[in-house]
Amino acid sequence: MIALDHSATYGSPNHRWFCDRYDRFVYVDRIVVAPAARGQGCARRLYERLIREAAAAGHDRITCEVNQDPPNPESDAFHAALGFAPLATASIHGGARVVRYMTRSVP
Repeated sequence: MIALDHSATYGSPNHRWFCDRYDRFVYVDRIVVAPAARGQGCARRLYERLIREAAAAGHDRITCEVNQDPPNPESDAFHAALGFAPLATASIHGGARVVRYMTRSVP
């Protein structure tokens, strides 16, 4: 898992999109689980730890993006199950991808 907060200097158009809209957040840039380990709760445990650490640091939201084109239905379902809600879509990288920006609150 690669996660950065709002203060990170990061060239990602997705991170910048959240910076333009929120004063404070944690942004999940990516999460990768080896194929042999998928379906065993690894990604869920990483997110659960991130949520705890974000709360301890005083953050009130976690953000991410999920590819809409090309589609990533597994990631859509996973993030929905974790309580992420869609905010907007954007075309990035010269139209090579369309992403769905998502957020969830930190309890």
